[in-house]
Amino acid sequence: MKILVLGAGRMGHGAVYDLIYNSPDVAAVTVADFDLTKAAAVAAKLNSPKIKIEQIDVADYGKIVGLMRGHDAAISCVNYWHNVELSKAAIETNTNFCDLGGNNYVVDSQLALDAEAQKAGINIIPDCGLAPGMVSVLAMHGANRFDAIEEIHIRVGGLPQNPQPPLNYQLVFSVEGLINEYVETARVIRGGEIAEVDSMTELESLSFEDFPALEAFQTSGGTSTLPETFLGVIKELDYKTIRYAGHCERFKTLIDLGLCSSDEIVADYVKVKPRKVLGELLQRNLPADEPDYVLIRLEFVGVKEGVRKRLRYDIVDKYDEATNLSAMMRTTAFPASIIAQMAARGETNMRGATPQEKAIDAGKFVAELARRNININESEMND
Repeated sequence: MKILVLGAGRMGHGAVYDLIYNSPDVAAVTVADFDLTKAAAVAAKLNSPKIKIEQIDVADYGKIVGLMRGHDAAISCVNYWHNVELSKAAIETNTNFCDLGGNNYVVDSQLALDAEAQKAGINIIPDCGLAPGMVSVLAMHGANRFDAIEEIHIRVGGLPQNPQPPLNYQLVFSVEGLINEYVETARVIRGGEIAEVDSMTELESLSFEDFPALEAFQTSGGTSTLPETFLGVIKELDYKTIRYAGHCERFKTLIDLGLCSSDEIVADYVKVKPRKVLGELLQRNLPADEPDYVLIRLEFVGVKEGVRKRLRYDIVDKYDEATNLSAMMRTTAFPASIIAQMAARGETNMRGATPQEKAIDAGKFVAELARRNININESEMND
């Protein structure tokens, strides 16, 4: 099969690596970026004759259509606001498409293309990174273990191995995506109904073995389409982001001061958007590309064989020295690659523009993660 990767940043690099070195069915990979030197750098680092590079402006619909033709699937590793038009281009060219997502409203617009995608005989699957992404399929995987599922609680975080003040955090993906997660509302299920709660709230403590004190708090986007999928099925569903203890209070102070606002202000006779300034300062002052961890925890409560049980999935992934891939690259880009290949092979549960938890065979997906040494540590007890 032939796969197109749009965007040659961290996640594009991770996706291309997986397609080249973990995916024997992939015969060719095109990596495209507005900055051709970035695509060339990825090709040089991975050093495979299967890789072809292209220069592309993803906002140029005509050129995107031309580039997509002839590919079995495309993976978008560019900013989320391009994903609706990219989905339309995929339908026009009969190319299976998935992306890293990150915005609920964009996903809603993509899912509205379901009839067109079905007619084209392809999959459009948004939100296929880590969270939203991998955890949505894991949520379905765990829910299927019960005769009746009552609660699903998801906790995920990317953490530096050597945290530095003041935020004890490093940039591991788009700063725009990070700010979105922190300022937009989170969708949950409470008491069997879909509800919205403010991000950076409902702080809780949690622990992983061999890690210092950790916290988790509400953030936007992590549940993706899960509230709609599980509405009427479960009573409680939520997603929280994991950070080192103290991060939430420090970043929330920036939000409360208005530094995440997109409303223009005038400073020295120049109009500026505080959010853009903060984003630039975060990029300048926070570390990036240093060794990291990704922590994942899903907890399920339900009834199995007449007994109320609690099931926990834990995953701890870390920077891979052998491949020079961060844990965030592995747990974000690898799932997107897996899903793109499943769609290209026709291994999805259905065609159309659909949530991944419905379209993807959870058992096959988990097996593919394990083949990449992303393993679930599972525990179960009576509740």
